[in-house]
Amino acid sequence: MLLLQLVVILGTARVLALLLRYLGQPAVIGEMIAGLALGPILLGNVAPDLHAALFPPQSLPALAGISQIGLVLFMFIVGAELRMPTGLRSQMVASAWVGGLSMLLPFLFGLAMAPWLHPQLAPEGVALLPFALFVATAMAITAFPMLARILKDKGLASTPVGALSLIAAAVADVLAWILLALVVALIAADGGWFGLTRMLAGLVVLGIVAFALVRPAVAALLRRHANDGRPDGMVLALLLIITFAFAALTQWLQLHAVFGAFLFGICLPRDDQLLDTLVERLEHVAVLVLMPVFFALAGLNTSTDAFGGMGLATLGLILLLAIVGKVLGGAAGARVCGMGWRDAFAMGALMNTRGLMELIVLKVGLDVGVIGKEMFTLLMLMAVITTLMTSPLLSLLMSRHGAGIPGGDKAPG
Repeated sequence: MLLLQLVVILGTARVLALLLRYLGQPAVIGEMIAGLALGPILLGNVAPDLHAALFPPQSLPALAGISQIGLVLFMFIVGAELRMPTGLRSQMVASAWVGGLSMLLPFLFGLAMAPWLHPQLAPEGVALLPFALFVATAMAITAFPMLARILKDKGLASTPVGALSLIAAAVADVLAWILLALVVALIAADGGWFGLTRMLAGLVVLGIVAFALVRPAVAALLRRHANDGRPDGMVLALLLIITFAFAALTQWLQLHAVFGAFLFGICLPRDDQLLDTLVERLEHVAVLVLMPVFFALAGLNTSTDAFGGMGLATLGLILLLAIVGKVLGGAAGARVCGMGWRDAFAMGALMNTRGLMELIVLKVGLDVGVIGKEMFTLLMLMAVITTLMTSPLLSLLMSRHGAGIPGGDKAPG
C-alpha cells in the first residue's frame, strides 16, 4: 500500500508542478495543490471509495514517518541556506520597517479576528491566548525561500526592491519563528508558566550549545575531513545524525522537531561549497520525494467541514485581512523608507508570499493541537491563494509601468 501511495502522491505532485510552472508559478505551489487534491476536499468528494481505499487510516502512520523525515531534512537545508543578502547593514533600518510593518499589521488583524474564530474553530480545551497568538503568527508569515525563488525567476533578485524584500522577509521570518516557538511552548505547557519557562530555557541552552560548542566542532571536522567543502559519506552521515539529534532534542523539550533541525542548519559554517554539496545530495531527495508526502499528509488533514455554516465567509475574512495586512504593511514600510508608490506596493505584494513555510507552520500548529482540521484547512487555502497572487501582481505592476520594477521609481522630493 505504501509504495502505491508514493506512486500516486509523487505522480500527482509532478504533474501539477509542471502545470503550475507552465503557468508561471513556482513548482512547489503545484505540489501544495496536489496535497489538497488528494485530500477530502477533491478526491474524497469526487471518488470517496477510491480515496478510502488508497488512504486508509491504518496506513497514515507510515506516511507521517516519511513526512517527518522530509520535513526535518528540508528545515535543516533551509537553515543551512539562510544567508542574509548583501548590504544587510546598510539596509537594516529599511528592512526593519518593511519586515516589521508587514508582519505587525496582519498579526494585529489576526489577534482582532481570533476572539470571533475561537468559539467555532478552536479545539476543545485550547485557551484563547495560544489560539489567538498562533492565528496571528500564521497571518504574519512571509516565506523567505519561496520569495527568493520568485525573485530569481523574474530576474528581480538584484534590484533594490528585490534585495530589500529578501532582507525584510528574513527579518520577518526570524520574528515569526520566535513567536511560533513561544506559542508551541505555551500550548505544550498547558498554560503553566513553570513549564513554559523550562521549555524556553531548554531552547536557549540548546542554542548556546549549538553555536558555542557544536558549530566550532563541526567547523574543525570539516577543515580536517572536507576542506574542499565536499564531505564524504562518513562526514555527511555524521551531519545527518546531528540533525536528527537536534530534532529529537527539541521534540523532547515538547517543541516541534523542525526547530532543532533548523537550529543545526543555521549553526553550520557559512560555506557555499558545503551548501552546494548539501543541496546536491539532500535537497533534491527531500524536495522531490519526501516533501510531496508532507503536502499529501497535510491535504489528508483538511476537512470539508471547514466550509459548512459560516466557513466560506470565514475564509473570505481570513483572505481579506491576510492580503490587506501584508500588502499595506509592506507598502507602508517601503513608503517610510522613501520608495515611490509603485515600488512600495510591489514590496507589499512580495511580502504577501507565504508558500511552503506557512504550511510548515500550520502543520506544527495542527500537530501540537492549537488548531483543528477546520482552521488548518482555511489557513492552508489562504497560504496557497496568497502565494499564487504574488507573480500575477508583480507582472501587473511591471506591465503597467513600462520597464517596471527593475528600474525602481523615486518618492516625490
